[in-house]
Amino acid sequence: MKKYNNILVINLMHIGDLMLATPVLRTLRANYPQARITLLADKKLSDLVVHNKWLDECLLIDKKGEDNSLPAFIKFIMKVRQKNYDLVINLHRNERASALAAFSGAGTIVGYSKPLFSLFFSKVINNPSVAHHIGQGPFHLFPPFKYVPGWKHQVHAHLDVLKECLGIEKIDDGGLEMWVSEEDAARAEKIWQENYSDDTKVVAFNIGASWITKRWIDSYFAQCADELLDKGYGVAFFGGPMDTDIVEQCIGQMKNKESNLIKIFTGKLSLAELAAMLKKCALMLTTDSGPMHVGVSQGVPVVTMFGASPVPGFYPYDAKDVLVKSPEPCHPCGIHQCPHEGERNLACMKNITVATVMKYVWELLAKYEDQAGNVPREYGAYQCRVVEATKAE
Repeated sequence: MKKYNNILVINLMHIGDLMLATPVLRTLRANYPQARITLLADKKLSDLVVHNKWLDECLLIDKKGEDNSLPAFIKFIMKVRQKNYDLVINLHRNERASALAAFSGAGTIVGYSKPLFSLFFSKVINNPSVAHHIGQGPFHLFPPFKYVPGWKHQVHAHLDVLKECLGIEKIDDGGLEMWVSEEDAARAEKIWQENYSDDTKVVAFNIGASWITKRWIDSYFAQCADELLDKGYGVAFFGGPMDTDIVEQCIGQMKNKESNLIKIFTGKLSLAELAAMLKKCALMLTTDSGPMHVGVSQGVPVVTMFGASPVPGFYPYDAKDVLVKSPEPCHPCGIHQCPHEGERNLACMKNITVATVMKYVWELLAKYEDQAGNVPREYGAYQCRVVEATKAE
């Protein structure tokens, strides 16, 4: 295995995707203990990685701000070149990330790439965790296309880059990892103490998602929250500013909407504070979303529902978690807006019932609620339990 002294890893994707790249950082440190390892990520997601103990530096790009123009982007590429990396690993197959890798000036460039930029790579491999659209027209050049969901978890796909491109055999997969500063942990603790007593067991609700087809029905979330409140559990709503309306709609459908055990943190926390707050929860009930993967990194037990999402590529990466998969034959479609009308619209989520979900919520609470904040993680045990819902449940 060739020795490298100055390594750059590129991942400019979203919250969940960045969390799913963290096992690569640990494995690189295990194989190159003396190397300087840098991660290039989106500036707005810096909380996720700035305290990662396997890194020497985070290089941050402001994708939607000061670096979002061609002159600024060229200037940023020059900044990367001045770092004199001898190895660049690209874990994000889009034009921006591919260009940054291709023009980095590194002696070895590997990973995922768009075709034009791949000419500058030492070795390129496909990412089997993401969906592929295979042409069915003449020579596979024209639509219609066949949707083929990813067939390997994104963590495993990223680790394959290290194996196939660099010849790394020693894989140190510690699962998803995120650390927060003492200051962020203290702020989260203060917020927690202002809202919940020490003896309250709290269930985190993350009901938003980037696609409508990833969102479970808000009235179903409301029923789950009511059941938990009836038993004396606290319910904490999380999510970003874009989720505030759906959280309000959900709470509006609850019979216990006036309960003082309901707390709304939606749009009010930094990513670091979110992580620290999730760590204190007894369980997380969530859509397929970025915060789900943050929760996994903090060891909180997860129950999640997958409708349009392909299970193999993005399941919660912890064996104690439960994923309830849609019973619909169109799962997983990977479509952002459901094409069906009437009762069939979002049938993939409608047919994952409250009774089915709460069965596993109660099961995990019975097992883990007394360990909230200190739930043990088993090294190497990352395949979650996948349950296929049935319409009769």
